[in-house]
Amino acid sequence: MSVKFNPPGLSFLRLFGCLLTSVSVLCAQTPQTPKPQDEVVRVFTDLVQTDVMVFDKQGRFVNGLTKDNFQLKIDGKAKEIQAFDLVKAGSDEETQLAAARGGNIVSGKTVVPLDRGRTVFFYVDDFHMDLSGLVATRDVISSFIDKDMGQNDEAAISSATGQIGFLQQLTGNREVLHAALKRLNVKNYNVVENDRPLMSEYYAVLIDRLDRDVFDFFVTETIKLNPGMTRDMAAEIVRTRAQTILTQAGTYNMNMLFGLERLIRSAKELPGRKVIFFLSNGFYLQNRRSDTMSKLRDITSAAAKSGVVIYTMDTRGLVATLHDASEASIFDPTGRLSHASLGELTASQDGLNALARDTGGRPIFNTNDLKKGLKPALVETSTYYLLAWKPDAELQKQKRFRNIEVAVVGRPELTVRVRKGFFDVDPTSTASDSAPTPEDNKTVAAKLRESIKAPYPIRDLPVLLAMNYLDIASKGLILSTAVQLPGEFLTFGPQPDGKIQAILDVVGVYFDEKGQPRESFAQRLVTTAPTLEASKQYRDDVTYTYPAVLSAGLYQVRVAARDEGSGRTGSAHGWITIPDLSKKQLEASSILLGERAAEPIANVSSPPTIGPIALSANHRFRRDANLRFVVFVYNAVLAADQKPDVAVQIQVVREDQPVITTALRKIEPEGIPDLTRLPYAAELRLGDLQSGKYVLHVTVIDRMAKRSISRETQFEIY
Repeated sequence: MSVKFNPPGLSFLRLFGCLLTSVSVLCAQTPQTPKPQDEVVRVFTDLVQTDVMVFDKQGRFVNGLTKDNFQLKIDGKAKEIQAFDLVKAGSDEETQLAAARGGNIVSGKTVVPLDRGRTVFFYVDDFHMDLSGLVATRDVISSFIDKDMGQNDEAAISSATGQIGFLQQLTGNREVLHAALKRLNVKNYNVVENDRPLMSEYYAVLIDRLDRDVFDFFVTETIKLNPGMTRDMAAEIVRTRAQTILTQAGTYNMNMLFGLERLIRSAKELPGRKVIFFLSNGFYLQNRRSDTMSKLRDITSAAAKSGVVIYTMDTRGLVATLHDASEASIFDPTGRLSHASLGELTASQDGLNALARDTGGRPIFNTNDLKKGLKPALVETSTYYLLAWKPDAELQKQKRFRNIEVAVVGRPELTVRVRKGFFDVDPTSTASDSAPTPEDNKTVAAKLRESIKAPYPIRDLPVLLAMNYLDIASKGLILSTAVQLPGEFLTFGPQPDGKIQAILDVVGVYFDEKGQPRESFAQRLVTTAPTLEASKQYRDDVTYTYPAVLSAGLYQVRVAARDEGSGRTGSAHGWITIPDLSKKQLEASSILLGERAAEPIANVSSPPTIGPIALSANHRFRRDANLRFVVFVYNAVLAADQKPDVAVQIQVVREDQPVITTALRKIEPEGIPDLTRLPYAAELRLGDLQSGKYVLHVTVIDRMAKRSISRETQFEIY
């Protein structure tokens, strides 16, 4: 059901005591690894899924293939393909396939969003990145946010060192993504020693691999710099230096790869295929002081189970040499070092190659414009074939790595991209991990706390979230948060007093951009049905609205709800920026959406027609309804006659294309008692539009101040 908007009161409900104690650093670290009992990837009860991309010689995706065109082998043994689909990323079908292997299906009811969009991650290897690499990274990610990110896409930016903190979260909010990008800085992790002669990490690798030319050069030069030193002493010094460099480099490599693996495993909770762009200046695999090769295999397996494809980007661009002209060079008249250095660039790209090729992606090297590699990658990952096959029961749970091979029969000219393989059961599983606390033993508070802390919204119970801020005379800026749950997902039952009721526990926390909790609420909602039979047909939405007073800034609101009858929980996340009105610059409230039977778009801004309006928490409207929206304009400049000159333009967008654009319409100030809060309202007849998700843009222009601002919100027609 809808809720009536009235100026909210300021009596705050407090969240149960311990909720805030453990979430102040929420998402400052990379999400934790999922529970190992979920590690075996399955489509249905006993099928494993493998997604495959097929390209011709021109790099174009090959459509029209059937199950009979493919040959699948596991560890060299042919496997029968039990199920086959051509899937478009972000489609309803992809969501339903994900739901079939344990996704969002509750008691036969499922919530399938329209126009879901793509899921894209950027993982920045700031352990191995210099200033020029950082500039290239910012450039390509910023371009994606502004130009390539679709209306319904979601993206996240995270880094190996964790310097982005709380903002490294999946979101469709461009403002949040730009804020996360601004937090990236050069960390200057340098493994080159200050001893002479200078020993790079690559030289240390060669010395550790017993490259005689490089080893002899450093021994000879060490003796020259230390007259009287024996060759054995110099040799030991050279070996120790190489080992020290490689130990330090190995630590950086493993920390970077552990972070990537955690990100991949956390993405398993998301439906459909996910794409990770891994940006780095490269790293060396041939380091015997770390378990890098084994960790790469773990990542390949995790990517297979999470539906992740990795595209690696060498942020150094077109590289002629890895030696910086600003650094002191080593005098080597024999040319032994120059000869040894010929393989340095390739060696530094081996890890990037492996991450991409082994997960079904592609490396993007030797280009100073990474955007040219980003766009084709986004296109080619948008469609794929999904093969499902049955594993051998006796071979499962052996903690073995299974190699996957897929070919198109009789078409050797085609390129097939598929993940290299996966573990039956992850070898990192431990006894303590396999015995989690039973759900029944957890308190309601603990379950809600877990839902709030989860890196991604939990969909077992569909929770809808709407946030609107507006400035109210005598009360200031109020952030009104509406939490809504569809009535058909509630579980009714008889209570001790004989009433047939559904009981919901709802909690919410407001975090600032540093991840610190600033406000919270907790509420128990009770819905009553006349009879048990009537409760089975209950369809009204349950809505709870909470008003919060917060200072200007960027906030994330996290809400969670638990249905007492079924024990299911659900959660939702949302970002919002509260403007600073004290700066006296042009600002506007959120766009308040409601529903009313009326005609097509019309200016109804005269004060008598505004009044209280019916707000929608879920922003979902029937095609036979009319959408009504209201926005308030703040700090408009007054002309000499003490009247503002403010105009508004409306645009409705679907799939990044405008479907409705209005002319500029002036807000008439006559009869408005408070000109510092100018209201504008309009209506949109939805019958002229197709079902799906849309974005409503409202552009406000203050012609006196020569300034403009925009507000936007999404809505859905069904």
